[in-house]
Amino acid sequence: MKRRIFDEEHEMFRDSVRSFMKNEIQPHTDKWQEQGIVDREAYLKAGEQGLLLMWADEKYGGAGVADFRYEQVLIEENARYGDAGFFATLHNRLVGPYLGDLGTEEQRERWLPKCISGEHILAIAMTEPGAGSDVAGIRTKAEDKGDHYLLNGSKTYISNGILADLVVVAAKTDPSKSHGLSLFVVERGMEGFERGRNLKKMGLKSQDTAELFFTNVKVPKENLLGEWNKGFYHLMHFLAEERLLGAVGYNAAAEAAFEITMDYIQERKAFGRTIADFQNTRFKMADMRTEIDIAQAYIDQCVIEHNEGNLSADDAAKAKLFCSELEGRVMDACVQLHGGAGYMDEYPICRMYLNARVSRIYAGSSEIMRELIARSIGLDSRKKQPKPVSTEQAA
Repeated sequence: MKRRIFDEEHEMFRDSVRSFMKNEIQPHTDKWQEQGIVDREAYLKAGEQGLLLMWADEKYGGAGVADFRYEQVLIEENARYGDAGFFATLHNRLVGPYLGDLGTEEQRERWLPKCISGEHILAIAMTEPGAGSDVAGIRTKAEDKGDHYLLNGSKTYISNGILADLVVVAAKTDPSKSHGLSLFVVERGMEGFERGRNLKKMGLKSQDTAELFFTNVKVPKENLLGEWNKGFYHLMHFLAEERLLGAVGYNAAAEAAFEITMDYIQERKAFGRTIADFQNTRFKMADMRTEIDIAQAYIDQCVIEHNEGNLSADDAAKAKLFCSELEGRVMDACVQLHGGAGYMDEYPICRMYLNARVSRIYAGSSEIMRELIARSIGLDSRKKQPKPVSTEQAA
């Protein structure tokens, strides 16, 4: 089905992004996979191409283009021709808007230009050993010491944790309230801010994921992001876009897996016929094509709604849930159609299969998405139920 969401300008942009991915990202994938981290130069080159924080105003060095479709193109082309561990979109649209939307003019002038150029790489630190989807369980704390904030605690599973120069950190600032959080920007080199291991993962091996430690870090007053004790609400504000970003990426990965499998089954032979000639193969490919296309239509509609400022949290949750689950099914089927080759690291589908497993976990697990969707249709387990009446009371 022809996609009608993009204009001529978007397609021209797609051509330039595809060329960038093929020339500047794809040739380094094996190296980055082995070293467990993307070279910083990748962000600098993306900055030179104008691919970072495209929404930022021209006075900071940005393109001033808020249209989400440009980021959608970037995600889709990275999925097919780039590297899954190149987390430019986390930098661009997951963390960057915290600085752009919550930052003061002084903060934007101080931070945005180097984020746009790729000199500064961004990360956000919410997850802790005992607090994942439940941000109310955050134990990292910050105290107001008059002329500064004193930050103590630790974070784990932080994407871009090793590369990051600026980290948006969620910390408890009002112990009396479960959601009494504030956000702080911690900068590379601050005394007491240390990085732990570059964590070994099942997939996304070229993406640096780290533990972060904060020991009596003196955070300047001017590094408070947003309002004091309003961090929880700031985090919730950005969740719909985060889940849409995920959905775009998951379906783009599924599309890429479908395309390389289509090429493989038409070349590989068994019992004197190509794999594509078997009915099971044709039916599997037909099912995948149908689901990917239907998911794409829903995503594109969500993008339209988001550009108009109307994307709801539950619609974004539906996109995230369905596309992450679909990605898993597609990857599994494509590995199966590759046969033994699908289990070999030299074939792209092997790495894609491993990379996809986390999609159903981060940015809100599938179980959390189902809970949110259930609440949106009136099925809320949090509502108090009337206590059962005992037989003695009835009597």
